[in-house]
Amino acid sequence: MKKLLFLAPLLVALALLGSCKKVLGFLEFNVEDSQTVVVPKSSPLGPLTPLVPVPVSSSSQSTFASNGTSADYVQDVMLDKLTLTISNPAGQNFNFLKRIEIYISTDANSADQFLLASLDQVPANVSTISLKPADQKLDLFLRGDSYTLTTKVQLNTLLAQDVTIRADERFKVKARKP
Repeated sequence: MKKLLFLAPLLVALALLGSCKKVLGFLEFNVEDSQTVVVPKSSPLGPLTPLVPVPVSSSSQSTFASNGTSADYVQDVMLDKLTLTISNPAGQNFNFLKRIEIYISTDANSADQFLLASLDQVPANVSTISLKPADQKLDLFLRGDSYTLTTKVQLNTLLAQDVTIRADERFKVKARKP
């Protein structure tokens, strides 16, 4: 019985060390990208209207390299945060916007378009909003050098001028070490 009591903590310690190697074999880090989206003053009221797709040169490859991995070892990519901030005109808020959806694809003509993030009720009197990330695996899109974002908006009011919005995305990446 004394041998069993002595061996039990040793076996537990060995089991924990063995499982730690698997955890230590993975990297977790963020990839952050930014670009601008323009909502033209000619956007109609009514249903969701797609805006011009925006190609994004991703920082993923350089971020992979600085974290000691590459796209070949990426296991899981999820959107962690997507924030929109009005950059022009000064003093503009999101009162013109009722609803917004942002889709991601490998390029503008691709059929592999997935919902990235959305916000069904845009709050009033704010110039920065955070969208709700969709629960999508995004490995395919961040393994390449670029991806395309397509924004769909539903307006509350007509715009007097174009509105420029900066979109900041933060992706959470899990990758294996090479």
